[in-house]
Amino acid sequence: MKKSTKLALALLALAALAVGGFLFYFYVIREDAPPALTTSDLDNALGTTPAATTPAASTPAGVEASDPSGVWTISTDSILGYRVQEVLGGLDTEGAGRTNQVTGSLTIEGTTLTEAAFTVDMATFSSDDSRRDGKFRGPIMSVDEFPTSTFVLTSPIDFGTVPVAGESLTATASGDLTLRGVTRSVTFDVQAKLDNGRLGVLGNIPILFSDYEINDPSNGFAEVKDNGLLEFVLVFDQA
Repeated sequence: MKKSTKLALALLALAALAVGGFLFYFYVIREDAPPALTTSDLDNALGTTPAATTPAASTPAGVEASDPSGVWTISTDSILGYRVQEVLGGLDTEGAGRTNQVTGSLTIEGTTLTEAAFTVDMATFSSDDSRRDGKFRGPIMSVDEFPTSTFVLTSPIDFGTVPVAGESLTATASGDLTLRGVTRSVTFDVQAKLDNGRLGVLGNIPILFSDYEINDPSNGFAEVKDNGLLEFVLVFDQA
């Protein structure tokens, strides 16, 4: 057999091993991204508290809760995450990272949420892939230079009624979102729920990377779409 033929066969074998190894990783080893946050996650976050295990601390559904006016501080039971569409080796997939390292508070006066401000530690996001996490903290979000991201409510949210325990209220929120040092005005829908003495807020914000000068992390093997989703379940305790 000619040397050139042997070399070609060897290269084909290496290519087959590489493809086979990737497919094994993609379908067997790789963990799927967690599903998008939903009302079930909101319910779970509000239900898995010490207050929920004490019947006297929980208000039955349909019974008007006490006046929620005052300051509410965010809990580490909160979930903040990103979600992006990816193409790895020609195969469509999804990447998602999450953190609970969010600080901040909101203020309620009667039926109106008057103030809210939050800060997230960007270095604490983690996904199912350490390589993605390294890219996220490095060239994508540059967390050494921009260690935090923030959101500040710019318009009060009037829910129109005092919350009834166990029932959800929906509204539209507007505020200033700062990512990678760039601030943009955003408007998005939220779902709020008061139960077991805690307040929960569910929502998501579409993000176009170029709006925040976020670098395109795509390379010859992995392609990342030019937009993503910031999703959250925020849980609050009254101060």
